[in-house]
Amino acid sequence: MARFNVITKGGDKGTTSLANGERIAKDDRVVELYGTIDECQAALGMARAFCEDENTARDIYFIEDYLFGAMAYYAKCDYPAPDPAIMENMAARITEALPEGGMTFVRPGDTRCGSALHLARTIARRAERTATPLFRDGKLEEKGYQFLNRLSDVIYLLSLKVDADAKK
Repeated sequence: MARFNVITKGGDKGTTSLANGERIAKDDRVVELYGTIDECQAALGMARAFCEDENTARDIYFIEDYLFGAMAYYAKCDYPAPDPAIMENMAARITEALPEGGMTFVRPGDTRCGSALHLARTIARRAERTATPLFRDGKLEEKGYQFLNRLSDVIYLLSLKVDADAKK
């Protein structure tokens, strides 16, 4: 197996390369956006590790996997914008599985998986806030922006489902 060197020193002066080769400041909103999505993906991985339900773990894995493509889009790869309809369809399916009155404000902490999902949800919300000026300035397609809103909705619904299932 070929080895690669993680230490390139290319970022030692405060810049980083986008996938298209463009060098930008490490604190640029674009870098902040895909870095925040990377954090969200890591929190989802933690949630999946704690998850006891196979179907929910599969849903979390799907989202993690889909976020790779989303990060590619936000990092200016030649990649299509993430589709909010994918999250909308998932949200509809999860909502059907929730008990009546399941959508409320909650205090995270009922389960380890649910707590990790709430962490991922708040990180997804931060990604959306980071993306707002990019969207407003025309640097993100509308559906690429909408996806972030739907993402946090789906993660919230998953947290409700996990915690409700634990109370059965």
